Amino acid sequence: MNFIVWLAIGGVIGWLASLVMKTDGQQGIFLNVVVGIVGAALGGFLISPLVGVATINQDTFSVGALVVSFLGAVILLAIVNMFRRTSVR
Repeated sequence: MNFIVWLAIGGVIGWLASLVMKTDGQQGIFLNVVVGIVGAALGGFLISPLVGVATINQDTFSVGALVVSFLGAVILLAIVNMFRRTSVR
């Protein structure tokens, strides 16, 4: 049951990050979940050591964990957008 909650929270975080980065029209539900979970891992590597808060990937469902995971997802989408803009179309 915890796995399903983890996927749902990851999907919501990915969806909110895609709204902030204006990539929501390009993503579906599956990609929102992937962005939320991978973004939480990225936030765990970059932001967690600085603020001392765990992420949703570390079985912590607190407000701080959600914020760190959200910021990681936004950073991930910013990196993807940076590479997407420089590609030849």
